Amino acid sequence: MTQNFSLADCDVVGFDLDHTLCRYNLPETALLIYDSFAQYLVTEKKYDKDLLTAPSEDWDFCCKGLALDLEEGNFIKLAGDGTVLRGSHGTKMMTSEELMGIYREKKWKYFTDSLTASRTEKYYFYDNYFDLPGALLCARIVDYLTRKGNLEAFDFWKDVLASVHHNYKMTAFKENSGLYFPGIKSDPEKYLLICPESVKTWLHQLKSAGKVLFILTNSHSDYCRLLCEYVIGNDFRDIFDIVISNALKPGFFSHQPNKRLFQTLENDEEQDALPSLDKPGWYSQGNSDHLYELLKKMTGKEQPKVVYFGDSMHSDIFPACHYSNWETVLILEELKEDEDLVPEKNESEPLEKKGKYEEQHKKPFNSFSKEWGSLFVDDNPGLESIDNSLTLSWFGDRIHNYSTIVIPSLEAIADLPLDYKFTRFSPDSSKTFGYYPKPPLALLSNGESLTPE
Repeated sequence: MTQNFSLADCDVVGFDLDHTLCRYNLPETALLIYDSFAQYLVTEKKYDKDLLTAPSEDWDFCCKGLALDLEEGNFIKLAGDGTVLRGSHGTKMMTSEELMGIYREKKWKYFTDSLTASRTEKYYFYDNYFDLPGALLCARIVDYLTRKGNLEAFDFWKDVLASVHHNYKMTAFKENSGLYFPGIKSDPEKYLLICPESVKTWLHQLKSAGKVLFILTNSHSDYCRLLCEYVIGNDFRDIFDIVISNALKPGFFSHQPNKRLFQTLENDEEQDALPSLDKPGWYSQGNSDHLYELLKKMTGKEQPKVVYFGDSMHSDIFPACHYSNWETVLILEELKEDEDLVPEKNESEPLEKKGKYEEQHKKPFNSFSKEWGSLFVDDNPGLESIDNSLTLSWFGDRIHNYSTIVIPSLEAIADLPLDYKFTRFSPDSSKTFGYYPKPPLALLSNGESLTPE
């Protein structure tokens, strides 16, 4: 495989919407998401009222790549081979002895190579900004149940799923139910970041270069329209040839075509199921096979090359790479936060170059947690390690295996020429390759030990 990746070589460019094309004011949105779940659990399921307030210092607990072991009430951080590196019971971090007592085997019992795509009643992985507030909430629920002495079974998950359904069901936006959608609709400026002109110009450049552009999002059509019109502008339909809402990823990529047909839309209501996709437009649900057949027609190529930008390893990057063999670009805002941690920043860079888009907010979620360490690597605190080398985390390993490249935002590449050659991830390359504009500090600190054997 070539070491380089260029957008100029791609025929089709696809985008997830939330936290990809549309970026959020993360501190405000995180609180809104947390409150939307907590209010439901306290009001409807009679959970402890202490859940309604989350101290600011508690947000350090949130870290991408954690798994919630629903049987034990434990959060765990895994290595790429499934080894449990760190763990907590609720928000209380576990000692090495406690870890060894519960997770004696080298690999977590539910660990498989396909773990990225699976979610069951036994565990849940947190890998995106919509999920992370729920991780803190669940950890605090475990704390509450532990204090009560209810240790036989941690059966709160069904209530958490009910709170998710209440706030995010397809009809919630139209009905103005729950807290999340009413909050966004009433004050979009508080939660949404306007797309910078550089990104809009870049999208038009892609279009002018003959690329087919599409949006593929799990958001329902009414919410998708609000986001696109507010963030990009009322003319967003002139930019994107195809819009697919309520895509139900990752099933969009993994299900057989006849199990997930495209649906037509009328006034944001799903109508007729389509046996195939014959023309550009706005659709709901669907599958990647039928989409690819349409892309063949639109490009006039038997094997058009597709690249897909997204922020979720579970819903976007892994399935698009694994099932559809698309190029994938992971949006990881932690890379921008990682740059800001550099002690001596280049103060000669003009403020206008940084852009208002990057300065509007300060992220509550970081690449490094005091409790969990780096989301990319770990120094094996829960293992009897014979050396001081760093271990690549499960999340870091997935990034290397399924992403073509990783960037902090679309704005980070918008000023580059379309034929710019990125150094891509590849099986025989250093784990520091593939990140643009530069690798995270945690990888650079011990990059030699993270080179594949």
